[in-house]
Amino acid sequence: MRPLFTIHAGEYLVGFHIELHLRAPNGDKVNVWVSSKETGTDLLVTDQKMTSLQVKFSKDFLLTHGRPEYRDKLFSCGWWTLNREKIRESWVFVL
Repeated sequence: MRPLFTIHAGEYLVGFHIELHLRAPNGDKVNVWVSSKETGTDLLVTDQKMTSLQVKFSKDFLLTHGRPEYRDKLFSCGWWTLNREKIRESWVFVL
């Protein structure tokens, strides 16, 4: 059986943060929507306008793959394949 939809931790954390902290220009809260099928849009944020977000999430590799000399200088270390155009469009990184 396939689930109706899935949401990963990064999407949940970004949506939760947006709902708590972001406001529309008129001061109203914004709405965060989760897609029910894979379209390339993870979250949709609306007020009078609409913005789509693609959320990238990575587990922390600092302890398992980070060099010891960096461990006291970094909070976390993730792994992504970056695409400059997609970053400009709507990517959000969650560490």
